[in-house]
Amino acid sequence: MKVIGVVGLPASGKGEFSRVAREMGIPIVVMGDVIRNEVQAAGLPLTDQNLGGTATRLREEEGMDAIAKRCIPLIEALDAPLVLVDGIRGETEVRLFRARFPEFYLVGIDAPFSVRLGRLASRGRSDDFISEEELIRRDRREIGWGLGEALIHADYVLDNGDGLEKFADDARALLAELKGEA
Repeated sequence: MKVIGVVGLPASGKGEFSRVAREMGIPIVVMGDVIRNEVQAAGLPLTDQNLGGTATRLREEEGMDAIAKRCIPLIEALDAPLVLVDGIRGETEVRLFRARFPEFYLVGIDAPFSVRLGRLASRGRSDDFISEEELIRRDRREIGWGLGEALIHADYVLDNGDGLEKFADDARALLAELKGEA
């Protein structure tokens, strides 16, 4: 089984990359869904504070790869030749996935701060926010989980600062290559 992991700062384009993969028939496991399920099971609203707090608590209690460990059975249950994992947040998760899946490829998504801030203001998710200070705080939190290190070790990096159409084309080309269709 080949696994593609996706890492990037908030609103960098991980979800858009996953959307393109889904259109290409690649099944997706979203690491954030594991967190959302934990928050809902606790009876809490899906806010950035509750999601971030739950993710931090799980990592503190079970290790920095706690969410990745929960994703492995979901990935394997898909029984597909290629699976995409959306939302890697740290190098510890990358190491776990690389150890479990010999054909693991990490794709980093990069976008300028101003572009990401604008996306957050327009996408309307319950855990989104629109102030610069809030985005800086969330970036710091996720970098603290090891996201910056994971980005540094990405096998591929896609720039998502030049418009949705170009990014989608770049994503399709990379995914076709990783699927063995290029």
